Amino acid sequence: MAKQTQLVVVALLSLLEFCFGLRKLNSLYQPPPNLVTYHKGSLLDGDIPISIVWYGTFTPPQKSIVSDFLLSLTPSHQNMGSASTSPSVSQWWKIIDTYMHKAGKKNTHIVLANQVSDADYSVGKSLKKTQISELASRANNNVIGGITIVLTAQDVAVEGFCMSNCGFHGSNANTNSAYIWVGNSASQCPGQCAWPFHQPIYGPQTPALVAPNNDVGLDGMVINIASLLAGTVTNPFGKGYFQGPPEAPLEVAAACPGVYGKGSYPGYAGDLLVDATTGASYNAVGVNGRKHLVPAMLDPSTSSCSTLV
Repeated sequence: MAKQTQLVVVALLSLLEFCFGLRKLNSLYQPPPNLVTYHKGSLLDGDIPISIVWYGTFTPPQKSIVSDFLLSLTPSHQNMGSASTSPSVSQWWKIIDTYMHKAGKKNTHIVLANQVSDADYSVGKSLKKTQISELASRANNNVIGGITIVLTAQDVAVEGFCMSNCGFHGSNANTNSAYIWVGNSASQCPGQCAWPFHQPIYGPQTPALVAPNNDVGLDGMVINIASLLAGTVTNPFGKGYFQGPPEAPLEVAAACPGVYGKGSYPGYAGDLLVDATTGASYNAVGVNGRKHLVPAMLDPSTSSCSTLV
């Protein structure tokens, strides 16, 4: 009996050592070189006008979270403010310019050009993917190289939302422009699309972090907007930077899933900054002193996931 007990203890210790070994390996994991390659297609560089379509109910404070983030990517002298504080959102976005330079393109300059509200849910609260491009066209963003971001409220169901994605991007060949869709997951799948500001649906049930703008849904949307915007600019028409098949590309931010700070591993976002007053977690500061959490991006100069903290 004593021998059996000893064997059980040894087995448990071996299993525990194996689990911690996996955690350590995951925390030290870096993607291999050339994970994302350039396929010689068009990119979006130079001045990039961004339009937003607010579909459904969004409050003014919610809208300001997103608009401040976009303004933080390439802040003007008028709205620099705390955007020059390190680590900054614009510092994170500079990785995109590294990709542009490797392809012989110009630096990117994000310009918030237009905002359209559809608070009356003009095409209902259950949308097909095809309706997203129709909504994007309402922003009248027909400028070559422009991007329209369609944001749906938390009571709007979109085909595939929560089941297969938290957002996606597409393009309009007629105008050489692109569009992005991201949904507010606050009441539908926050554990899937707003992590780490909500406990995950699967995996280790670590405590949720406090959202930097005190809005789990909108702060989660910013993460997804950031990831998709990086992917849209570097792979707008399917022949830019990515790895894998064109119909399911692994893009520059998607290459570092769940990584936000150093020491991250599955279920742990990494070592982040914490606001002393609110207890909120963040890794970048933008205009108006706004704090955000942005995903790690694959840095082409180091072939590793680059984090600001």
